Amino acid sequence: MQAKVDLHKARRGTEWVTVDASNGVEDGLAAAKEGQSVLLDCATMWLANVMMDDADLIEGQTALMGALDTCAAPVVVVTNEVGQGIVPENALARRFREAQGRLNIALAAQADTVWHVLAGLPQLRKGDAP
Repeated sequence: MQAKVDLHKARRGTEWVTVDASNGVEDGLAAAKEGQSVLLDCATMWLANVMMDDADLIEGQTALMGALDTCAAPVVVVTNEVGQGIVPENALARRFREAQGRLNIALAAQADTVWHVLAGLPQLRKGDAP
């Protein structure tokens, strides 16, 4: 995972400020200032961390959505659509798949703009294109 984070940092360049927050995303969003832009990459990893910590999913999602709503800066959230494949065999993977779907629904409902990128092709799903 650290190699993946390091690669993302290298690709983005030094002008990006990176806050590594496996579960404390809310604190990072609260620290953002007006005039900045925030990239939350990614909601799927956040959810995996919450689940692996055996934390309350509803409480965590509520806190995340509240932090996104009150963030002083505009936020771009990257997430993954995991529900379009086969239904996983094991219970934890099925629980994750369902939780990710519920999180994506909540994120899309709260967002002003939603893009779905499939095979590198962006499709506007909600809002106006820039």
